[in-house]
Amino acid sequence: MDKVFSKAKILLPKQGTDMSKWSVVACDQYTSEPEYWQAVADFVGDAPSMLNMVLPEVYLEADDVADRIKNICAAMDKYIEDGVLTESEPTYIYVERTQADGMVRKGIVGKIDLEHYDYSKGSTSAVRATEGTILERIPPRVRVRENAHLESPHIMILIDDVEKAIIEPLADEKENLKKAYDFTLMQNSGSIKGYFVSDDICERIDRLLAELCNLDKFNAKYGVNESAPLAFAMGDGNHSLATAKACWEKLKADGADVNTHPARYALAEIVNLHDDAMVFEPIHRVLFGVDICAFEKFLADNGVADGTDGQTFEYIANGNSKTMSISNPTANIAVGSLQNLIDEYLKNNAGTVDYIHGDDVVRDFAAKDGNVGILFDVMDKSELFKTVILDGALPRKTFSMGHAHDKRFYTECRKIR
Repeated sequence: MDKVFSKAKILLPKQGTDMSKWSVVACDQYTSEPEYWQAVADFVGDAPSMLNMVLPEVYLEADDVADRIKNICAAMDKYIEDGVLTESEPTYIYVERTQADGMVRKGIVGKIDLEHYDYSKGSTSAVRATEGTILERIPPRVRVRENAHLESPHIMILIDDVEKAIIEPLADEKENLKKAYDFTLMQNSGSIKGYFVSDDICERIDRLLAELCNLDKFNAKYGVNESAPLAFAMGDGNHSLATAKACWEKLKADGADVNTHPARYALAEIVNLHDDAMVFEPIHRVLFGVDICAFEKFLADNGVADGTDGQTFEYIANGNSKTMSISNPTANIAVGSLQNLIDEYLKNNAGTVDYIHGDDVVRDFAAKDGNVGILFDVMDKSELFKTVILDGALPRKTFSMGHAHDKRFYTECRKIR
């Protein structure tokens, strides 16, 4: 098998650039807060910045979105022509991200081979989506990427390395590595350090990552009998990686050389699922405007009853709360089985569903007539890979990986044309 994740020629701003103004948070954050992005623009001013090379999704429906995309491509070209960016030899960058809470998340930046990525449910590719991909979110992003000379990742991809043998050892070796960057992130988002990984350590990383793709070891690890291994599971940025895949498939159809074209790959950061700073949080459900009696009858008819056996969740309606269990699960975890039932019910009955963080918010909504609150326990991180293997991509909004200010910031770039 070709290397699924490999070294990349990485572009970073030249020495002397104000990196705190250069690096900005993922475009899919603060989508309902234009004031956040205005504050970023005010802080950046005229300085070189990734802000000029990405399209925050808060502006996706703006009247001037076509002009914004043109300006993005122009900014990329200008930064290349003016020598703002310098390119490394093929390498990895070891990253230590200090989050707002002081926890340090470790990762490795390199390039992912899009030939080994398939986001469709039931995929058997080495790189797979963990949640359902919303196809309608891809075309607007394609309009940005299809004419761009550069890419920058907010993509984080998870590996299941319970022994912490691949990424974590770099923490003790970083003092012997050349520093790539070290700066404070804007908007109270913590700080970040990056180190160019030496050739000998790159070789060790390649060898250990190749073992994740070993089918016999994979089947033994998860107690399955699959025909292909899942080595890399999407954490954040699946729709951005899906956009890169869509653009690459179009280029191939137009005759691009599969062996040499740089757009075959996408820059990304891999992070260990078992990193102590990688915290999963549950995403709950609230149903609005439903006939509660009819909904409860529907649940009962489908094997959902009071109890604590099997897959459980907390059910809140009419001022009462109780634990319910699913006797006929259709997914590996409760949120998946219940989401299937919610989708089926709402397809034929009045009501809507929303996805909510925070128990108290759910309880407040559920206290109102016609509303139902559903609270889930947090998904055990160790269940993620096994669940994706067995069920395919999880239902939308199954879990959240941290808060907006701790999401990946655009920092590194790579040429894709």
